[in-house]
Order: sequence, then structure tokens, then C-alpha cells
Amino acid sequence: MYAEERQQVILERARTKGRVDVAALAEEFVVTTETIRRDLTVLERHGVLRRVHGGAIPVERLGFEPALSVRETVMTDEKNRIARAALAELPDSGTILLDAGTTTARLADALPVDRELTIVTHSVNIALTLITRPNLTVMLVGGRLRSRTLASVDAWALQALRDTFVEVAFIATNGVSVDRGLTTPDSAEAMVKRAAMACGRRCVLLADHTKVGNDHFARFADLGDIDTFITDTGIDGEVAAEMATAGPKVITV
Repeated sequence: MYAEERQQVILERARTKGRVDVAALAEEFVVTTETIRRDLTVLERHGVLRRVHGGAIPVERLGFEPALSVRETVMTDEKNRIARAALAELPDSGTILLDAGTTTARLADALPVDRELTIVTHSVNIALTLITRPNLTVMLVGGRLRSRTLASVDAWALQALRDTFVEVAFIATNGVSVDRGLTTPDSAEAMVKRAAMACGRRCVLLADHTKVGNDHFARFADLGDIDTFITDTGIDGEVAAEMATAGPKVITV
């Protein structure tokens, strides 16, 4: 097994179990503990694990919010599949909202060139991606800009969204669970996400399976507030069924 393959398995194991142990991994992979420590260091530099005594914990379990540049490099294949599946939720014309997030950014990249749409977003990087597209009208929501997510928040953003209506709101999240609903580390972003959802005739959640089961500081919605949840096939089947019972149609791709 190549180092990159071993590191991917270690990451998936950490996300499934909540932590990994250096000694146990060394025994499992028949390598030295030093090799495992190097693997954990690489994964920590990628922003997906945090080293702790004797092992490592996935950043999602710590409530840590990685920078946008880090999140853009994680689960890329899954996010692309989710974005392509989300195209089926687009209206033929009219207005949609794209929440700030790396999976919604993938949807922005994938928007069709033959459809006239107005895009409302409080994400600067999504607006910059779309501004050169002649078939799209981009409405950028203003406010205080968070450097970690490049998202507008606070009163200006909330006021603009309060007076906005869209056909479909595509929402991102840091965590989603049956018990806690949709959560994010920052309370200001939670308020904007809540306002963004209120804009939509329908709400579609786009989130890869690593977000499932994670709870962060600020809740902004219940699962019952979501019409459709599009995720990847890495989600546990029983969990997906439990979430569907709570309200949304769950689509795995």
C-alpha cells in the first residue's frame, strides 16, 4: 500500500470512529509507529486531522473550522458528484440562492450555460466564479466579510435576505445530525444560513458524508426544514434512512 492510500484509509477510519491510535494503526498496517506519525503529520498539514497524544482526531469532531483553501481540497470527487446531482433540482428559469460552501461552489462551477438564471449569493468566491457567465445575473449580498469562509454576514446580509425570494435555496453545512439538525461553528454565519433558507420555496442541502453525525456550536435548521438532502454513498445506510424519516428526501450519489 502506498503512503497516500494508507493516509486515506487512516482519515476514513478517524472520521468513522472519532479518533485513531498510533500503535493500533502501526500494527494493522505492519509499519513502524514513526511511519504512522509521519502519516498523521501529513494529514494534519492538509487540515483534516488534529494530532493528540497517542493518535489523532478528525477536525470535524473538534468543532474546528478549517480555512476555505483547505476545505476546497477535501472530498473533491464526492463534492463534484453531489454538485452534478444538484443540477436536477434547478428550475428552468428564475432565481436560486447559493449558500457559502465548497460543495455549493462546485454547483456554481457546474451551472448550465443554456439556462437564464439569477443567482443570489453571500459568497464572494462564488460570485467571482459566476460573474463572467453571460446567461447568469449575479446578486451579491453585502455585509461583514468573514475571511475564513469569504461569506458576508451580520445585519446588512440579513436585511437583504429578508426581502429576497428564490425558487430554490442550495444550502451548505459544517455538520448535520438527526438530533441536532444543521450546525456551523460561527453564530453569525448560522443567522445568515437561516435567513437564506427562509428565502427559498424549496431548500436543498448539499453535504458530503463526513458532515453527517457532526454537531457544531450554532444550529440554524432542523432536518425537517430541508426538502432534499444530496450526499455521497459514503453515508451509512441506516443513518440515511433515519434522516429521511425526519423529513428530507435523501439522495446518495
